[in-house]
This record gives sequence, structure tokens and C-alpha cells, in this order.
Amino acid sequence: MEFDPLIFPFGSEDIEMPSEMPPSIAVEDDIATIAYVSTVTEDSEFLKTEISQLLSLGVIEHSTSPYCSPVVIVKKKDGSLRLCIDFRKLNSFTIFDSENIPLPEDLFMQMSKSEIFSTCDLAKAYWQIPLEENSKKFTAFQTPLGLMQWTRMPFGLVTAPATFCRLMRLVIGDRQNFLSYFDDTMTHTHSWSGHLTALRTLFSLLRQHGLHANPAKLSIGFSKTEFLGHMISHGILAPVQDKVSKLINLTVPTTKKQVRSFMGILNYYRAFIPDFASIAAPLTNLLRKGSPEKVSWTQSCQQSFDTIKDLLSSDPILIIPDINEQFVVRSDASDTGLGAVLLQERNQHLMPCPYASRRLSPRECNYAVIERECLAIIFAVRQFSKFLAFRTFALQTDHKPLSFLKAGAPKNSRLMRWALSLQECSFHIVPIPGNKNVQADALSRFC
Repeated sequence: MEFDPLIFPFGSEDIEMPSEMPPSIAVEDDIATIAYVSTVTEDSEFLKTEISQLLSLGVIEHSTSPYCSPVVIVKKKDGSLRLCIDFRKLNSFTIFDSENIPLPEDLFMQMSKSEIFSTCDLAKAYWQIPLEENSKKFTAFQTPLGLMQWTRMPFGLVTAPATFCRLMRLVIGDRQNFLSYFDDTMTHTHSWSGHLTALRTLFSLLRQHGLHANPAKLSIGFSKTEFLGHMISHGILAPVQDKVSKLINLTVPTTKKQVRSFMGILNYYRAFIPDFASIAAPLTNLLRKGSPEKVSWTQSCQQSFDTIKDLLSSDPILIIPDINEQFVVRSDASDTGLGAVLLQERNQHLMPCPYASRRLSPRECNYAVIERECLAIIFAVRQFSKFLAFRTFALQTDHKPLSFLKAGAPKNSRLMRWALSLQECSFHIVPIPGNKNVQADALSRFC
């Protein structure tokens, strides 16, 4: 295959403007800003070198702006330095950009039947977007070589992510087989012939808009690929093993900050873990307001910590939901929690999409059995609403009295209210034996 004419190496003196309109920065009021006095001394030589390189690239220019943001030198994990600008004050006055940023799960759904994948990153993506002339003054910052301002969109602006998403939406449009999440672009097809055609279309679009791909991060024609922290292959979604290995090898956290960091990473993969909320409860309790910074690590914390690691190390997978196929919802309730799972058939077997669960509040624990079972259904339908809206689905439950949800008028006002809330849903109830409702039942009873 020959793609060389369509892939643009991004050299240090090789930045072109895309044809889309340059972004602007709109602020609510004039900002009376006093220039920050730089406290950077030991890293001044690094700063001078960086500024000289940015000037040679045309990414920044000398400025006479009345605005000024401070420079911050950040040390990377490998010990090297990175130049950053602290735009927090500017961002506090910047008018918010409401451009929609896609959710990863919505992008995954579009690849449910794709078998061939290619990924493409844009080189120095933000710097490929020129700033509007009147907006440059807002990005000024002080350096040993004088006041500078950006000519290209810098990192750190509150509107930068939305601006870049808008650009990629305009570039790709509503064409099928393409997905974009910031500077990550995915080409996905079912066949090789269609894939080659799609790739040529993508590279032509990038060239047409003056955007440069990064050849070092170009991956073409794989049956399995990493995208947005997940491995995707033949309609299957799985965690990235490198990330899982790092989680498994983490030592016991000793501070709230370390617990918060651990939980933040886990939240990314919580859909793979049945009853994540309840399993992780001892850890989340450590983050309660007013709790000490140095955590008190109990046996329940250790059990939660080990259980989560075990579940992630067992190679969990989910199928990518196919909106053209029927969904099956299972729910169940116990004395302490609610459990739900969304399923679809693959190879004559029902396979899990996302899992969901939550603990019952003290008030809900006092509900009658039928009320808790009905509440589990309400929870499941709301949790999976983006998949179930305007579609007919099967609701499998091991609690036969819930047939009133489709017919009948219960005297219990709470049940009646919940039944009415399901009127807009199109579903049929399928009673199943309790021993068949293992997934949802296990979720609820772990709470």
C-alpha cells in the first residue's frame, strides 16, 4: 500500500494552518491584569531554549499585551522538564464553549460490528490551529526574553478541547467508519476493501484541511486495537492489560490522595466489575468529608482492595452493544442492594454489556420485597436508558408479581408511581427462575 503522499511528517519548521476558521477567546469583562513576576531562576536556561524554539516554529511571538499569565516549569517522570502556562485566571473569565464532546461509550457503540481498525494521531494537534488575531493578546506570558503571546492554540485554555472537537467534527462530518476523540482518530470497517477506501478518504481530508498526522503513532489494519484506554476486537471490549498490571501491582494506599488516585483509575473500568459500588464501598468511605488525611486501613479495606484486583486480573470482557439487536435487562434486589445487567445475544449466548449496581439507602431497606424488586427495575431502566430509549427490550425477572408493570393498577401508591414512570418504555416481561438470574442476583446480594 502507498500512503506516503497522504501522510504528512510534522517537522519543527513544518506547521500549516488548517482551512477552518481560527478559534477566538471571548471573555466576560476586561481583565485588569498585573504582570506576574517570574520566580523561575534555576530553570531559566531551559526556559530560554524552549522560548527560542517556539519562536522559530512561529507558535509564539513577541507581545505588547496588557495581559499576562505565569509560566510554570513541570518536571516529568523521566526527569525532563516541560514548559506550561498557568491560564487559570484567564479561564475564570473566559466564556464557556458548549461544543459537545463525545462520550467514549457512545463511540464504542459505533464499532460493534467492525473487524479492522486503524488509528491516527495528529502531530502537536493544538498547535495546528491558529488563534484569531484579537484573541492572541489574552494568551500572553512573561519570559526571560520578554513578553510573549501564542499564535497557535496552546494547552491549558478552558475552551481548547471544545475547539478541537469542533474542528474534527467539521473535518470528518457525518461520514461513517470514522471516529474522533480529540486528536485520536479511528478508522473502523468490516472489510479490507472498505478499509483501504476509508483510509484514503481520511488522509485526503487531513490534507484538504492542512492537518498533519504523526507517522510514529499511525497504526493500520489491525484486528485488535487500543482506543481510549480499552482494547477493541470483534465487538468485544476489554481493559488494557498494561493499565491493569499497573493497578494490580499498586501497594496499599496510606493517604486520602493515594486512595482518590486509585479510585479515579478504577472508575474508568467500573463497567467491567459486577457490583463495583458495593465492593469498593470500604475504600470510598475513606474519602468522606472530614475523614483524616492518613487513612485507617481496615480488614474490609484490604478485602475490597484484593477483590478489585482479582476481578480485574481475571480478564473481564464486555460485548459492545449493537443498537440494531434486541436488549435484555435483568435486575434483582436483596435486603441491602440493587443489581442490574444489560445483555445481548452473541453466538446463541446472552453476554453482558455494562453492569450496574448500587446500595440501598436506609429508608429503601425498609421497603417490602415487591417494592425493592420494582425499584431494581426502575434503577436498571434508568441506568441503561441510552440503550433502551425508543426500543423494545425484554425485561427478565425472577419475581412473578411484577407482571402488574404491564397491566393492572396496584393499590400501593409507590408501586403505582413507578409503574407509570415506565409507561413510555416498550418492553415485555419474561419470568425466569431465580437460578437463571445469577448475574443480577449476585450484584444485589453483595451489597
